[in-house]
Amino acid sequence: MYALIAMVLALTLLVALLHLKVKLGRSMLLSSVGLAMLLRVTPNEFWQTVVHEWHNKPFSQTTGYLFITLTALVILVNVLGAAMAETGVSKRLAPALQGLFRSRRFALSAVPLMMGMLPTPGGIMLSAPMVRDLGDHIGVDRTRLAAINFFFRHQWEAVWPLFPAVPLIQGMFGISAFVLISHNMAITLLGTLGGVIFLLLSGIPSRSKENQFIGRFADNARNFVHAFWPIALVATLYAGVNLPPAIGLLLALLIFLALHKVSLNRWARIFKTGIEPDFALLILGALLFKLNLEAGQAIAAVVQFLSEMNVPKHFVIFFLPLLVGFLTGVTMPTVAITFPFLAPFIGTGQEAKVGLETLAFSGLACGLLLTPVHLCLVLSASYFETSLTRIIVRLLGPVVFVAAAGVLMAVFFG
Repeated sequence: MYALIAMVLALTLLVALLHLKVKLGRSMLLSSVGLAMLLRVTPNEFWQTVVHEWHNKPFSQTTGYLFITLTALVILVNVLGAAMAETGVSKRLAPALQGLFRSRRFALSAVPLMMGMLPTPGGIMLSAPMVRDLGDHIGVDRTRLAAINFFFRHQWEAVWPLFPAVPLIQGMFGISAFVLISHNMAITLLGTLGGVIFLLLSGIPSRSKENQFIGRFADNARNFVHAFWPIALVATLYAGVNLPPAIGLLLALLIFLALHKVSLNRWARIFKTGIEPDFALLILGALLFKLNLEAGQAIAAVVQFLSEMNVPKHFVIFFLPLLVGFLTGVTMPTVAITFPFLAPFIGTGQEAKVGLETLAFSGLACGLLLTPVHLCLVLSASYFETSLTRIIVRLLGPVVFVAAAGVLMAVFFG
């Protein structure tokens, strides 16, 4: 019980600091320090956790590696946005997207949906510049843009095999990929429907003359390719040769500047414009928060507490992943921590009630979509220059649809 209270207090501190207009990075860092104090994590325990992580996790999952690569990724995304502005590419992107898709709503959601197939931490920043430029051109408020980019970016985690949680769950319950994906597809479909209803059907200004479709298809396609190819290159290199996105983006950025014949004396200004120190603090704070949870053995304590309370089975299946997802803001650790605990309720092999697994994943998805410690959410708030609270309020409606998907699957297939 105490571990749960400590987590809630640490998140309350984060929200309070944000209301006091403390920058996101500093707020996250202070919240992680507060959590360490509340969980009584000693320096030695913290260090032992780091050492254990170093010896028992793949190098690409260690805190140090994630800090360097994620910080580089978000900064380079910012630099790419500055480069696109410097070369005039971003100015041509908005009308190109409108011309190609004709529907402004479809254009706003299609970009994060496409980029959401790239399962990289902080990958939300790959679509953010396009969504922001198009939304600003149309006249959509930044909070709604942040919610659109964030929500549609996360519609594939339950079904897309490149997300490691999908094959992990498949192996854990001994079910086929087809069975798992066909059941979890309800989360993607209903979630997308909720996003359309609450984020796209309202809040999009009526077309004005300057927002009407102008230009030939070929011109619009060329302008879109000019803006999209760096992101496509990053995705291709990551999926094809497993090149870290930060390195791929740096390569794409250098090629972009060279192709547009940007003089070397302008490169320094472009890179300087994109560097934001608070991004580094933000990522460091989020990673330390998760590390302190592990060092303080908080998640295990919460799982034990709920099991001892004898709460109803369906509530545990939905709420436990929601709670852990809300507290950690990360999919894989939540699956690894909670799904083995839920296996006796759900069953395995031919006895598995896959509808109950969908209920569990929908709870996880709800927690991830609403937690202020989700890295993608805090990055969105920073990049779109809005508040976490406002984004979360926008997400409440779509999240109800995500929860409904799990409930319906549990009722009919549980």
